[in-house]
Amino acid sequence: MNMPTQQTMRRSVRLSSIRNDRTSGVVAFHTSCRTLPARCPGCGMPSWRVHGRYSRRMADAPLGLAPVVIEFLVRRFKHTNTHCPAMTFAEQVEGLTRPHARYAPLLRAVLTSIALVLAGRPGARLAVALGVRVAEDTPLGLLREVPEAAQGLVRVLGVDDFALRRGDSYATILVDPEARRPLDVLPGRDAEPLAA
Repeated sequence: MNMPTQQTMRRSVRLSSIRNDRTSGVVAFHTSCRTLPARCPGCGMPSWRVHGRYSRRMADAPLGLAPVVIEFLVRRFKHTNTHCPAMTFAEQVEGLTRPHARYAPLLRAVLTSIALVLAGRPGARLAVALGVRVAEDTPLGLLREVPEAAQGLVRVLGVDDFALRRGDSYATILVDPEARRPLDVLPGRDAEPLAA
């Protein structure tokens, strides 16, 4: 995962204020982008024409146990390229924001690590204990986005049959016992599909 360098962030983001809400305990960073021109993510053409602005909130890694929120004032640009299907586009801070992202890259990496170990409700409870508010299904969603590890050469192959419906239909499962993961499920429990 590419983390933004401090120099890149200093050039592209302007920090307006830092607010610590004592009632909720949330630390909020109010920021805006200061790069011109903005480039269309589809075709890469630059645009200087600001169409409008909106506020965007992203959660970041906590300070101590205080939740952190980054509030961006995001500019929306009119597209100058008539051949691109996008009429307008929102600016993105390289290495910090992506379209529709709710978490900063550092927090997303932390939550993904929690999801790989605990997943589901236990992962959500640990995140809350660390000062990050997440729903119970958030770790599962992050877990689904993790790319599957490439399968290497299998030295030992485990074969077993099991009943999909007792007395009616059976299947054969192939397992890599060293990696402790299933490899494939074959129909039936005959030797022919296994030999192929």
